[in-house]
Amino acid sequence: MPYTKASGQAVNRYSKKAYDDVRVRVKKGQKELIQKRAEELNKSVNSYIVDLIEQDMKDSKYSRDVE
Repeated sequence: MPYTKASGQAVNRYSKKAYDDVRVRVKKGQKELIQKRAEELNKSVNSYIVDLIEQDMKDSKYSRDVE
């Protein structure tokens, strides 16, 4: 199925409803290291970071709030 402008807009509308955005800033050079580690784990950078946060939250007093 080819990507169309309309399908892209639909994805963007869904994403706005379903997800919050969090911006992460890292020191120069860290981005490449994070990308390499995510690749080693066969994950996207986003998935890698989200998984790390979720694990930390599960190990904390906020564990009941993590789905």
